[in-house]
Amino acid sequence: MNYITELSAIAEVHGGIIETKTAIQHGISKAMLYKLCKEEKIHRIAQGQYILPDEIQDELLSISKRSEKIIFSHETALFLHGISDRTPFEHTVTAPSGCSPSASIKAECKIYYIKPELFDLGKTTLKTPSGNDVSAYDLERTVCDIIRSRSKVGTETFLAALKKYAASPKKDLNKLNLYAKQLRVANVMRKYLEVLL
Repeated sequence: MNYITELSAIAEVHGGIIETKTAIQHGISKAMLYKLCKEEKIHRIAQGQYILPDEIQDELLSISKRSEKIIFSHETALFLHGISDRTPFEHTVTAPSGCSPSASIKAECKIYYIKPELFDLGKTTLKTPSGNDVSAYDLERTVCDIIRSRSKVGTETFLAALKKYAASPKKDLNKLNLYAKQLRVANVMRKYLEVLL
């Protein structure tokens, strides 16, 4: 078996990322991955994840593949929606309360927790700058999250996001209102948006 050809085929299908479990399904053992890593034929990017040396790592895809219990939110979701011009310094994810993301997610991300029944509210799929699909919150949920966490995200980010949302042709004020009620930020949201709309 030509391991690199096989791993290239896996990487091709999975956004450049080779996961240990996928490699094993294709008959490539952990020991072989370790050996190829030592020979610098592949690079380890996180536990159970590798890329080929000439690949550019899609950080967002890498993070999203580490857990099904995280959704990109807040500043990272703003960035994915094109509402923020700045690439987040630290990625932000939301997890259901009671779930404990892995050490590698904790090391790379700011984590917000939400009641499990509100976790999937507004969940959608967005493309990373590299063109891979990841789970993130839709625009309206993101705006509600930014309002809920306004003291943590900073005034500048908060106000810039609201202004851009208010000016966006894609905004859905009915959906925003519905989410705001469920997330208990309707009054605060109204106060800010009345000024902007």
